[in-house]
Amino acid sequence: MGAELLYALWETLYMVIVSTVLSGIFGSGVAILMIITGPSGLRPNAPLYRVLDVVVNLLRSFPFIILLIAIIPLTRIIVGTSIGSTASIVPLTIAATPFVARLMEGSLLEVDRGVVEAAKSFGASTWQIIWGVMIKEAMPSLVLNWAVVAINLLGYSAMAGVVGGGGLGDLAIKYGYNRFQTDVMIYSVAILIVVVQVIQCIGNYIYEKIR
Repeated sequence: MGAELLYALWETLYMVIVSTVLSGIFGSGVAILMIITGPSGLRPNAPLYRVLDVVVNLLRSFPFIILLIAIIPLTRIIVGTSIGSTASIVPLTIAATPFVARLMEGSLLEVDRGVVEAAKSFGASTWQIIWGVMIKEAMPSLVLNWAVVAINLLGYSAMAGVVGGGGLGDLAIKYGYNRFQTDVMIYSVAILIVVVQVIQCIGNYIYEKIR
């Protein structure tokens, strides 16, 4: 069982790391578009902003377990199967992307408008303001938000075990729940708690370094 726990931990970390990176890429793209096209954005575009806002809110309103089941056909199309840790990355990424977009949008909106206006007065382009000013100023907040995203995805990955998603959640359900092996359930929960603490500590450490 020790070997199975280690393999399940590896599957969980694989799902969380890959889905965090992918949702970060997609979510950042959406957030930047919302910052640019928002009512007080660098290049306001009300129709596009409203569409993005509705899509983000719509995806965030889905409970993960329902989303996980609803997009099984899409998961099969993308990875060829709906079972296993690789398949779980698809719903994890889709679920986390709007969450990342909202967190990143909030962090960027907190940047002092005076700094942004100063950059504009010096003739900085839209992308120079986004990358060189707003993201740089918001970086400490963004780091803490990344830790929050990773921890949430860790919880989602455990939930993916309900449909055979692999990882610690799958192991806990397969042995701890279905076969009444309470020790496996306890070990799985304990490992998840440790991983959460490690993620948060890393986030706090990086935050203190760059604040």
